[in-house]
Amino acid sequence: MNQISDVPLEREVLVDVEPDFRADESSHDDSRYVFSYTVTIHNHSKRNIQLLARHWRITQGSGKVQDVRGKGVVGQQPMIGPGQTFRYTSRAILDGPVGVMEGAYTCVDTASQRPFEVTIAPFRLAGPNQVH
Repeated sequence: MNQISDVPLEREVLVDVEPDFRADESSHDDSRYVFSYTVTIHNHSKRNIQLLARHWRITQGSGKVQDVRGKGVVGQQPMIGPGQTFRYTSRAILDGPVGVMEGAYTCVDTASQRPFEVTIAPFRLAGPNQVH
């Protein structure tokens, strides 16, 4: 018997983020601090899902908050099958050496077409010799 789990999909799709300061692209004199971040989305459910949209909230060390919304990620709206992962790398440019990013992905269960949100936990962006 192939039974679909009763656990809500939003609890079976997990997101890991690995930020990295890009010293080669940053300039203290220009107040330009570039960070790349690699996101891995894990589909632990028994359903096919598709990532449709993203929402990032970027809080800079200065307190400035920026909301970024858009379709998909890195120009894609990936399908992620049961037990599969999807990984991509993107970047953020801050005006100071520290910040925090958090957000959510809007996904859909491809069988039922039911949309759901996957939370992206806050993660720190910090240049060298900053808060650890």
